[in-house]
Amino acid sequence: MSNLQLHRGQAVVQLAKTVPDVTIFGLCSKGKHDVLKEATSPIDHLLERGSDYVSEVRKISPDGVDIVLDCLCGEECNKGYNLLKPMGRYVLYGTSNVVTGETKGFFSAARCWWQVDKVSPLKLFDENKSLAGFNLRHLMYQQNGAAHVKQTVEKVFELFQGGKIKPLLDSTWALEDVVEAMQKMHDRKNVGKMILDPSLEPRPKPATPAKGKDKKKQSSEEKKESDEKKEEKKEKDEEKKEKEDKEAITNGTGEPAAEEAEKK
Repeated sequence: MSNLQLHRGQAVVQLAKTVPDVTIFGLCSKGKHDVLKEATSPIDHLLERGSDYVSEVRKISPDGVDIVLDCLCGEECNKGYNLLKPMGRYVLYGTSNVVTGETKGFFSAARCWWQVDKVSPLKLFDENKSLAGFNLRHLMYQQNGAAHVKQTVEKVFELFQGGKIKPLLDSTWALEDVVEAMQKMHDRKNVGKMILDPSLEPRPKPATPAKGKDKKKQSSEEKKESDEKKEEKKEKDEEKKEKEDKEAITNGTGEPAAEEAEKK
C-alpha cells in the first residue's frame, strides 16, 4: 500500500485515486473539511492546517509516507521530508507561504529560505530519499517543455472522458468579475476550480455615489457644522454679556446698586 501526503489539491487527489491501493493524507483549513468529505474522491485522512499533523500521520502510518506533495514551502518542507519512508519522494510544486498580502514579499521569501533545511546529496544517499520540484510556468516557457505538458494534459482529458476524474467546481464568474474572482482565490476561500464564462452577465455591484456628489455633500456638511459652531459661540457670548450686565446692575452684591449707595 502506498501513502501520499498532500497540502491541498482536489485534482491531485482524484488523479492519485486512479492508482490502486493508495491512502491519502490531506492538509487544509478546517472550514474546507465538510466540503472535501463529500467530494467525488474523498481524502482518506483530513488533517487541519496549523495542527501537529506530523504526529497524526505517524499514529496512522508509523513508518511515514511514500510521497509528499507540497505547495506551501517554508517550514512545511522539513516536516514533509521527515515524514518520508526510505525510497520516498518529496515534491515541491508551489510556494504559497512566500505570498504575504497582495504579492510575494522579500522578507517572507527570506524567511522561507531560512526555515528550509539545506539537504546535501550525501544525506539523500544515506537516507534513501529523493527531492524534486515542479514549476509548470518555467517548464512551459523557459525550459521548452510545452510538448511534454501537452502530452500530459491529453492523458488527463482521457481520464476525464472515461469518467475516472471529475473536476470539483467552486463557482463560475463573468469576465467582468475577474477581479472579485481573483480576490477569492487570493483569500483561499475557494474549494475547487473557478471558471470564467464569457456568456455570463456580470454580477450587480453596490451603487456608489459619484465623486462630484460626494464632494458637494461633504462641503454641505462642513458648512452646516461651521454654522452650528457659530450659532453655539453666539449663544455663549450672549449668555456671557447678560451675566456681565446683571453683575453691573447688582454691583456684585446681589442687591441693586442704588440701594447699596443709600445704605452707605
